[in-house]
Amino acid sequence: MFVLIESYWETFAKKNGLDSACPAAWAFGDGAEMADNLGALVVDGVKTATCAAHRIHEIEGEAIPQVGEYNIVLNGKNEPLAIIRYTEVELVKMNEVARDFASAEGEGDLSYEYWYDGHVRFFTWELGQYGLAFTPDLLLVCQRFEVMDVY
Repeated sequence: MFVLIESYWETFAKKNGLDSACPAAWAFGDGAEMADNLGALVVDGVKTATCAAHRIHEIEGEAIPQVGEYNIVLNGKNEPLAIIRYTEVELVKMNEVARDFASAEGEGDLSYEYWYDGHVRFFTWELGQYGLAFTPDLLLVCQRFEVMDVY
């Protein structure tokens, strides 16, 4: 599967005059169904933002994304869906996330309430994998992005 991802990046990079190694490739959520659903929202232009728990970045030794950085979004089968580029990255406490950011995540009815409830469930599950508890002031890495290419 990595060969397909790398080949996709090489084609995109060559076409766009980029001289960089294949970026991180990842799928949204906690399983294949969520990866497919959220990935489709990215491809359709509905989802233009995402967030992650800063604590998970620390635990997993994962760097905070940088503005201008590319990533490859995968579907539930770990196949490429799209190449995105970050346009904004900021650290924000979950209970201070702006309504427009929540809506830009593109999920459900696009309301802040839908976003908040869904993210409480997700972060409770994710942090629980490490024996940590969710709190409303959980620090998030909030990322806005643009789709640069659809596979």
